[in-house]
Amino acid sequence: MLGIACSDLKAGEKLPSTSEIARRFHVHANTVRAVYRDLVEGRWVEWRRGSGFYVRKRKPVERSATDGLDSLVAAFMEMAVGAGYALEEIRQHVSAWVGMRPPDHTLVIEPDSELRAILVSEIAQATGARTEGAGMEACAEPARLAGALAAALPDHAESARAALPAHAPLLMLQSRSIAASLAGQCRPPADTPITVVSSWPDFLRWAHMVLTGVGLDPAAFDIRDCRNNGWKRGLGPHSFIVVDSLSVT
Repeated sequence: MLGIACSDLKAGEKLPSTSEIARRFHVHANTVRAVYRDLVEGRWVEWRRGSGFYVRKRKPVERSATDGLDSLVAAFMEMAVGAGYALEEIRQHVSAWVGMRPPDHTLVIEPDSELRAILVSEIAQATGARTEGAGMEACAEPARLAGALAAALPDHAESARAALPAHAPLLMLQSRSIAASLAGQCRPPADTPITVVSSWPDFLRWAHMVLTGVGLDPAAFDIRDCRNNGWKRGLGPHSFIVVDSLSVT
Protein backbone atom coordinates (compact mmCIF):
# COMPACT_ATOMS: atom_id res chain seq x y z
CA MET A 1 0.00 0.00 0.00
CA LEU A 2 2.81 2.41 0.86
CA GLY A 3 4.68 1.55 -2.33
CA ILE A 4 1.59 2.24 -4.43
CA ALA A 5 0.68 5.44 -2.59
CA CYS A 6 4.12 6.97 -3.15
CA SER A 7 4.43 5.61 -6.73
CA ASP A 8 7.39 3.32 -6.02
CA LEU A 9 5.05 0.72 -7.54
CA LYS A 10 3.64 2.08 -10.80
CA ALA A 11 0.16 1.58 -12.20
CA GLY A 12 0.06 -1.61 -14.26
CA GLU A 13 3.16 -3.06 -12.59
CA LYS A 14 2.96 -6.77 -11.86
CA LEU A 15 3.42 -7.80 -8.24
CA PRO A 16 5.59 -10.77 -7.23
CA SER A 17 3.78 -14.10 -7.08
CA THR A 18 2.41 -15.33 -3.77
CA SER A 19 4.98 -18.14 -3.69
CA GLU A 20 7.86 -15.70 -4.30
CA ILE A 21 6.69 -13.41 -1.47
CA ALA A 22 6.21 -16.43 0.80
CA ARG A 23 9.78 -17.62 0.15
CA ARG A 24 11.29 -14.16 0.52
CA PHE A 25 9.68 -13.33 3.86
CA HIS A 26 9.31 -16.86 5.27
CA VAL A 27 5.51 -16.76 5.61
CA HIS A 28 2.85 -19.19 4.45
CA ALA A 29 1.60 -18.70 0.88
CA ASN A 30 -1.99 -18.65 2.15
CA THR A 31 -1.12 -15.59 4.24
CA VAL A 32 0.18 -13.81 1.14
CA ARG A 33 -2.94 -14.76 -0.82
CA ALA A 34 -5.13 -13.33 1.94
CA VAL A 35 -3.17 -10.06 1.88
CA TYR A 36 -3.43 -9.85 -1.90
CA ARG A 37 -7.20 -10.43 -1.68
CA ASP A 38 -7.42 -7.57 0.84
CA LEU A 39 -5.51 -5.34 -1.58
CA VAL A 40 -7.94 -6.25 -4.36
CA GLU A 41 -10.94 -5.48 -2.13
CA GLY A 42 -9.32 -2.19 -1.16
CA ARG A 43 -8.91 -1.38 -4.88
CA TRP A 44 -5.14 -1.08 -4.60
CA VAL A 45 -4.44 -3.93 -7.01
CA GLU A 46 -6.35 -6.04 -9.52
CA TRP A 47 -6.21 -9.75 -10.28
CA ARG A 48 -5.95 -10.86 -13.89
CA ARG A 49 -6.96 -14.46 -14.41
CA GLY A 50 -4.04 -16.60 -15.48
CA SER A 51 -1.59 -13.72 -15.16
CA GLY A 52 -1.36 -12.51 -11.56
CA PHE A 53 -1.79 -9.38 -9.49
CA TYR A 54 -1.15 -5.89 -10.87
CA VAL A 55 -1.14 -2.37 -9.42
CA ARG A 56 -4.51 -0.92 -10.27
CA LYS A 57 -4.66 2.10 -12.55
CA ARG A 58 -6.42 4.95 -10.79
CA LYS A 59 -8.57 7.49 -12.53
CA PRO A 60 -6.95 10.93 -12.57
CA VAL A 61 -8.79 13.41 -10.39
CA GLU A 62 -7.22 16.50 -11.86
CA ARG A 63 -5.87 17.23 -15.32
CA SER A 64 -2.62 19.14 -15.80
CA ALA A 65 -2.65 21.89 -18.40
CA THR A 66 0.36 21.15 -20.57
CA ASP A 67 -0.93 22.76 -23.76
CA GLY A 68 -1.52 26.40 -24.50
CA LEU A 69 -4.71 27.96 -23.17
CA ASP A 70 -6.21 28.36 -26.66
CA SER A 71 -5.62 24.69 -27.40
CA LEU A 72 -7.31 23.68 -24.16
CA VAL A 73 -10.31 25.91 -24.82
CA ALA A 74 -10.59 24.62 -28.40
CA ALA A 75 -10.44 21.01 -27.22
CA PHE A 76 -13.07 21.71 -24.58
CA MET A 77 -15.40 23.36 -27.07
CA GLU A 78 -14.99 20.51 -29.52
CA MET A 79 -15.82 17.95 -26.84
CA ALA A 80 -18.79 19.91 -25.46
CA VAL A 81 -20.35 20.56 -28.86
CA GLY A 82 -19.65 16.97 -29.90
CA ALA A 83 -21.50 15.80 -26.80
CA GLY A 84 -24.58 17.71 -27.98
CA TYR A 85 -24.47 20.76 -25.71
CA ALA A 86 -25.79 24.04 -27.15
CA LEU A 87 -23.44 27.03 -27.27
CA GLU A 88 -25.64 29.05 -24.90
CA GLU A 89 -25.63 26.23 -22.37
CA ILE A 90 -21.83 25.98 -22.60
CA ARG A 91 -21.52 29.75 -22.13
CA GLN A 92 -23.70 29.70 -18.99
CA HIS A 93 -21.68 26.93 -17.40
CA VAL A 94 -18.35 28.52 -18.28
CA SER A 95 -19.54 31.84 -16.80
CA ALA A 96 -20.53 30.03 -13.60
CA TRP A 97 -17.09 28.45 -13.35
CA VAL A 98 -15.27 31.72 -14.01
CA GLY A 99 -17.39 33.44 -11.37
CA MET A 100 -16.57 30.88 -8.72
CA ARG A 101 -14.73 31.99 -5.62
CA PRO A 102 -11.08 30.94 -5.97
CA PRO A 103 -9.77 28.57 -3.26
CA ASP A 104 -8.32 30.35 -0.23
CA HIS A 105 -7.57 27.27 1.87
CA THR A 106 -7.03 23.53 1.65
CA LEU A 107 -9.60 21.09 2.99
CA VAL A 108 -8.15 17.64 3.64
CA ILE A 109 -10.79 14.93 3.13
CA GLU A 110 -9.81 11.93 5.28
CA PRO A 111 -12.04 9.60 7.35
CA ASP A 112 -9.31 8.70 9.88
CA SER A 113 -9.20 11.58 12.37
CA GLU A 114 -5.63 10.91 13.59
CA LEU A 115 -4.24 10.65 10.07
CA ARG A 116 -6.26 13.72 9.08
CA ALA A 117 -4.61 15.78 11.84
CA ILE A 118 -1.15 14.71 10.63
CA LEU A 119 -1.96 15.60 7.00
CA VAL A 120 -3.32 19.01 8.01
CA SER A 121 -0.16 19.68 9.99
CA GLU A 122 2.16 18.60 7.15
CA ILE A 123 0.35 20.63 4.48
CA ALA A 124 0.15 23.73 6.67
CA GLN A 125 3.87 23.49 7.44
CA ALA A 126 4.78 22.96 3.79
CA THR A 127 2.57 25.68 2.29
CA GLY A 128 2.15 28.21 5.09
CA ALA A 129 -1.50 28.45 4.02
CA ARG A 130 -4.66 27.82 5.99
CA THR A 131 -5.43 24.12 6.06
CA GLU A 132 -8.46 22.37 7.53
CA GLY A 133 -9.59 18.77 7.74
CA ALA A 134 -12.90 16.95 7.50
CA GLY A 135 -14.38 13.50 6.99
CA MET A 136 -16.04 12.27 3.81
CA GLU A 137 -19.33 13.85 4.90
CA ALA A 138 -17.89 17.29 4.06
CA CYS A 139 -18.11 16.41 0.35
CA ALA A 140 -21.88 16.95 0.58
CA GLU A 141 -21.72 20.17 2.64
CA PRO A 142 -21.54 23.27 0.40
CA ALA A 143 -20.67 25.50 3.36
CA ARG A 144 -17.55 23.43 4.13
CA LEU A 145 -16.48 23.46 0.47
CA ALA A 146 -16.86 27.22 -0.07
CA GLY A 147 -13.44 28.63 -0.95
CA ALA A 148 -11.75 25.27 -0.38
CA LEU A 149 -9.37 23.21 -2.49
CA ALA A 150 -10.29 19.67 -1.46
CA ALA A 151 -7.40 17.22 -1.15
CA ALA A 152 -7.37 13.48 -0.46
CA LEU A 153 -4.98 10.54 -0.37
CA PRO A 154 -5.12 8.08 -3.28
CA ASP A 155 -7.17 5.47 -1.43
CA HIS A 156 -10.03 7.95 -0.90
CA ALA A 157 -9.57 10.27 -3.89
CA GLU A 158 -12.00 8.44 -6.18
CA SER A 159 -14.69 8.26 -3.49
CA ALA A 160 -14.21 11.95 -2.72
CA ARG A 161 -14.41 12.86 -6.41
CA ALA A 162 -17.66 10.93 -6.77
CA ALA A 163 -19.16 12.60 -3.69
CA LEU A 164 -18.02 16.16 -4.46
CA PRO A 165 -20.04 18.49 -6.71
CA ALA A 166 -18.91 18.32 -10.33
CA HIS A 167 -17.40 21.82 -10.21
CA ALA A 168 -15.44 21.32 -6.99
CA PRO A 169 -11.66 21.00 -7.47
CA LEU A 170 -9.90 17.99 -5.95
CA LEU A 171 -6.17 17.45 -5.51
CA MET A 172 -4.82 13.93 -5.00
CA LEU A 173 -2.05 14.00 -2.41
CA GLN A 174 1.18 12.20 -3.23
CA SER A 175 2.91 10.27 -0.46
CA ARG A 176 6.68 10.47 -0.22
CA SER A 177 8.63 7.35 -1.10
CA ILE A 178 10.03 5.45 1.88
CA ALA A 179 13.06 4.49 -0.19
CA ALA A 180 13.68 8.16 -1.06
CA SER A 181 13.20 9.21 2.55
CA LEU A 182 15.74 6.66 3.81
CA ALA A 183 18.29 7.42 1.08
CA GLY A 184 21.50 8.76 2.59
CA GLN A 185 20.44 8.01 6.16
CA CYS A 186 22.97 6.26 8.38
CA ARG A 187 21.86 2.88 9.61
CA PRO A 188 21.76 2.89 13.44
CA PRO A 189 24.10 0.46 15.22
CA ALA A 190 22.56 -2.87 16.10
CA ASP A 191 22.48 -2.08 19.82
CA THR A 192 20.77 1.32 19.40
CA PRO A 193 17.27 1.56 20.93
CA ILE A 194 14.82 2.98 18.38
CA THR A 195 11.87 4.92 19.78
CA VAL A 196 8.74 5.28 17.62
CA VAL A 197 6.42 8.10 18.73
CA SER A 198 2.97 9.05 17.43
CA SER A 199 -0.61 9.69 18.50
CA TRP A 200 -1.83 7.73 15.46
CA PRO A 201 -1.96 3.97 16.19
CA ASP A 202 -1.52 3.05 12.52
CA PHE A 203 1.71 5.10 12.37
CA LEU A 204 3.10 3.04 15.25
CA ARG A 205 2.06 -0.18 13.52
CA TRP A 206 3.36 0.80 10.08
CA ALA A 207 6.66 2.13 11.46
CA HIS A 208 7.21 -1.15 13.31
CA MET A 209 6.53 -3.07 10.10
CA VAL A 210 8.78 -0.91 7.88
CA LEU A 211 11.68 -0.89 10.34
CA THR A 212 11.43 -4.66 10.65
CA GLY A 213 11.27 -4.93 6.87
CA VAL A 214 14.60 -3.13 6.44
CA GLY A 215 16.27 -5.59 8.79
CA LEU A 216 16.29 -3.79 12.15
CA ASP A 217 15.81 -5.86 15.30
CA PRO A 218 12.23 -5.51 16.63
CA ALA A 219 13.59 -6.15 20.13
CA ALA A 220 15.26 -2.72 19.93
CA PHE A 221 11.97 -0.88 19.25
CA ASP A 222 10.37 1.28 21.94
CA ILE A 223 6.83 2.08 20.76
CA ARG A 224 5.25 5.10 22.48
CA ASP A 225 1.77 6.57 22.08
CA CYS A 226 2.21 10.27 22.81
CA ARG A 227 -1.42 10.48 23.94
CA ASN A 228 -0.28 8.73 27.11
CA ASN A 229 1.14 10.69 30.04
CA GLY A 230 4.87 10.37 30.57
CA TRP A 231 5.66 9.26 27.03
CA LYS A 232 8.78 11.51 27.00
CA ARG A 233 10.27 9.76 30.02
CA GLY A 234 13.79 8.50 29.36
CA LEU A 235 14.28 10.28 26.03
CA GLY A 236 17.56 12.13 25.72
CA PRO A 237 19.37 14.27 23.14
CA HIS A 238 21.03 11.20 21.61
CA SER A 239 17.91 9.09 21.32
CA PHE A 240 17.09 7.64 17.89
CA ILE A 241 13.46 8.65 17.35
CA VAL A 242 11.00 8.00 14.52
CA VAL A 243 8.07 10.42 14.77
CA ASP A 244 5.26 11.84 12.63
CA SER A 245 5.20 15.53 11.70
CA LEU A 246 2.42 16.40 14.13
CA SER A 247 3.81 14.69 17.21
CA VAL A 248 7.26 16.17 16.66
CA THR A 249 5.88 19.62 17.50
